[in-house]
Amino acid sequence: MAKRLDSVSETLMKTLTLQLKGMREEQAKQAEDLRTGNEKKLEEMRKTVDEKLQGTLEKRLGEAFKQVGERLESVQKGLGEMKQLAEDVGDFKKVLTNVKSRGTWGEVQLRAILEEMLTPTQWEANVKPIPGSNAIVEFAIRLPGTDSQDQVWLPIDSKFPQEDYARLQDAQDRADVAGIETASKALANAIISAAKDIREKYVAPPNTTEFAPLFLPTEGLYAEALRQQKVVDTLNDLRITLAGPTTLSAILNALRMGFHTLAIEKRSSEVWEVLG
Repeated sequence: MAKRLDSVSETLMKTLTLQLKGMREEQAKQAEDLRTGNEKKLEEMRKTVDEKLQGTLEKRLGEAFKQVGERLESVQKGLGEMKQLAEDVGDFKKVLTNVKSRGTWGEVQLRAILEEMLTPTQWEANVKPIPGSNAIVEFAIRLPGTDSQDQVWLPIDSKFPQEDYARLQDAQDRADVAGIETASKALANAIISAAKDIREKYVAPPNTTEFAPLFLPTEGLYAEALRQQKVVDTLNDLRITLAGPTTLSAILNALRMGFHTLAIEKRSSEVWEVLG
């Protein structure tokens, strides 16, 4: 009986051992399969992530390169415009450094203002205001004369002492006190010289008015001239009136109103003559 129990117990132990071994092998196989499956899935996930990252990266890089290209194109365009602007400024500077061209520029501005403010019959260009003299003033306004004089000329001449004005601006930018004083004196002398020239050549009552405007083609130059008391006092003595673009427009506007008043008076007298 005892032997049979031992035999049964041994058989049971072998069976349990085999079952446990089989279970361990099955678990090991399942674990291996799970590991392999996980690795496969992880690899697939990695590939998917890599592909998406690669696609996103390529897209982003493509967009970035496109933006860089557009900005470079914009910069090149801007550089081209700056180059053109520099060339234009250079050309303008060349114009202003040429004495004859500076005079022409002032004349063009003066003519434009006259054309805007007055009718063609109220002014002329290149006028000899004084009989018997060959002196020609750039422009002159035709004013009504007295009984013995059909018309009276109001001569207007433009001047642009650009070099002296440029030196003054440069000295002011550098806060050069001595340079400012020297350039200011030179500019004042140039304007006074131009005023004397106008007075001597173009002003001769009763053929002309007793005064004449000196046109300075930039507001900055005009303002600088007014700041110099020597210029103001000397030109007052010479009866030469400084005028920048805005001031000249105001003078011409006043003259235009005077022309309208005279025209009305003339029409009124003609009506009274007819009625009388």
